[in-house]
Amino acid sequence: MPRRLGAILAVAFGVSLSVIDGSIANVALPTIGAQLGISAADSIWVVNAYQLAIMVSLLSFSALGDVIGYRKVYIGGLMLFTVASVGCSLAGSFQSLVLARVMQGFGAAAITSVNTTLIRFIYPKTRLGRGMGINATVVAVSSVAGPTIAAGILAIADWPWLFAVNIPIGLAALSLSHRFLPQNPIRDAAHRVSWRDAVMNALTFGLLMASVEGFSHGINPTLLSFGIAALLVIGFFFIRSQLRETYPILPFDLLRIPIFSVSILTSICSFVAQMLALVALPFYLQHVCGYSDVQTGLILTAWPAVIIVVAPVAGMLVERAHAGLLGGIGLTAMATGLFLLAWIPENSSAFGLIWRLVLCGAGFGLFQSPNNSVLIASAPPSRSGSASGMLATARLVGQTTGAALMALLFHLLPQNSTHAALMTAGGFALAAAAVSFARISLPLPEVLERKHLRKA
Repeated sequence: MPRRLGAILAVAFGVSLSVIDGSIANVALPTIGAQLGISAADSIWVVNAYQLAIMVSLLSFSALGDVIGYRKVYIGGLMLFTVASVGCSLAGSFQSLVLARVMQGFGAAAITSVNTTLIRFIYPKTRLGRGMGINATVVAVSSVAGPTIAAGILAIADWPWLFAVNIPIGLAALSLSHRFLPQNPIRDAAHRVSWRDAVMNALTFGLLMASVEGFSHGINPTLLSFGIAALLVIGFFFIRSQLRETYPILPFDLLRIPIFSVSILTSICSFVAQMLALVALPFYLQHVCGYSDVQTGLILTAWPAVIIVVAPVAGMLVERAHAGLLGGIGLTAMATGLFLLAWIPENSSAFGLIWRLVLCGAGFGLFQSPNNSVLIASAPPSRSGSASGMLATARLVGQTTGAALMALLFHLLPQNSTHAALMTAGGFALAAAAVSFARISLPLPEVLERKHLRKA
């Protein structure tokens, strides 16, 4: 247990850094733009460069973990992230800051690509759900901590300290990782990750992300058409090459496992719903309900705060109940909360908002840990890295799609966008619940099946 605790702390520190840095700079964008002499539109690249770097390299790093070992990829990602944080904190120009953020994004991709796989090797097979529950809790806390931490730092220091605070935490995570993270078996040492496939993977996901963002922001149709055409051509050749690979970067071998592919689809739909709601709600709370920035942040904390309680419990419940049933119940509760938020009266009290948010968070927490457990346990041990990469990719695809849909609704329905977004989010959550319930008829991974039989 002491060694396991040290390993969990090593993973928790790294994951929290990678998630927090996705949003920690948002609060400071106006200040960064003013000090570096750039426009508000250009300042968005401080955020987008980070997310884009993660998206284009995530699956390649997960495949690399299958070849050279997940521990090496994780520690390498931590080192790159920490060094890039030094670069961000010392950046004296917009170009150098964006370049450092790209490097930071690559480090975060390496961390995120294998973090859930490491849990598979840290925890005994019979306790995998509990490890996933802890990991889900760390992600939930980190997702809400970014703006709060940023506000605290900016109250006493300049924006470079937003990135400088990563350095001691990154060094602590590196120390813990070197000491406690377990070694893991690797597959055929003769196999290597194809750099051609890695480049095609980056172009495919980069063009996909750019096309979704471009469509939602009303970019020039001619330019958008060229981007979509390039996506279709490169994507076609990339997928064709991956179908021939024994160990593909885009893991079609895992997607042929029914419960794995259905769980990925459930995850994408759920994160679309979550992102739609979390982007729409601040506008609703401030513009319609009249709450301040600080009040809005405190109210919205109810969503991830309840996940901290529910996710570890769900991680234990997956040892007794089918993940499809738990996920279906949780996502139905989340959908109910979203529909209740969509129809909440304008004069509703803060308590009326909070209990609806708690229902959403509790439902999402009940889904997330069991779903992650099934995804990781259904993959062969030698393909754990690719399974972890697909889990993180599903989250990013869902979040990117949700944010793009929100931007599109702002354009199409400027007077009623938040209501439409919450209704749409409820629809995605219901769809995810239906897909999750469909998993009940599918066989569980052997580890979870044996656990259920023993409990019975």
